Amino acid sequence: MVLALTATALVVLGLLWEVMTPPLSERVARHRAGRQIVPTPDYDPGRERRAEARARQLLKSCVNGEEWAMYRDLGFIRVWGMQAERPGDHATAAGTPYAYLIYPHKPILAYLPQTGRLLNEYCVAFPDETRPYGSARLPDSDDMLAKWMALTGDERRLIETANLHLPGRQLDPRQVKRDLWRLRQWERERARATAEGGAVTR
Repeated sequence: MVLALTATALVVLGLLWEVMTPPLSERVARHRAGRQIVPTPDYDPGRERRAEARARQLLKSCVNGEEWAMYRDLGFIRVWGMQAERPGDHATAAGTPYAYLIYPHKPILAYLPQTGRLLNEYCVAFPDETRPYGSARLPDSDDMLAKWMALTGDERRLIETANLHLPGRQLDPRQVKRDLWRLRQWERERARATAEGGAVTR
C-alpha cells in the first residue's frame, strides 16, 4: 500500500513538474533579460538642432536672397506660379496670375496676390529616409527646400500629384490672411529701404 502511494505521489510530482517547468523557465528568462543592459544608439539631444542649422544653410544657398529673407523674417516663402496654360487655370489680367505660400510641414497654399483670394491647399510629404534616425519629419528648412525645389522644378507635376483640398482644411484662413498682410508690410519696408539707399540684410 505504501509502495503504491509512493509511486502515485512520484507520478503526480512528475506531472506537476512538467506543467510548472515552462512557466518557471519563462520567468527566469524574463528576469535575466530584464537585468541585461541592451545596447542602444546614444541619443544626441543636439542632433535635431544641428540638422536644422545645416538645413537652413542649404536652403539659404539654394533660394534667392528675397526668398531667404522672407523665410528668415516671416517663416514662409512665396513662390510665383507660372503663367496659366489652359482654360480654367487661375489666370488674371495682371502679370503673374497666382502665387504659392510654402510653410514648413504644412500644405502648399495657392492664392491670388491681386485680391488675396485663397485658392487651394496642396498636401505633399517628404519623409526623412536617413538611417538609423529616419523619421516622418524632415528638419523644417529641409521640408521647405523640398517643397521649393518640387514647385520651382516641375510645378505642374507637383500640383497634379498632391492631395488637393479647399482652403481651411489644414491652414487657418485667418492666419493666412494675417501672413499675407505681414508679407505686404515686409515688402513695403524692403522697398523703402532700397529707395532710401539702405542695405537690405540678406
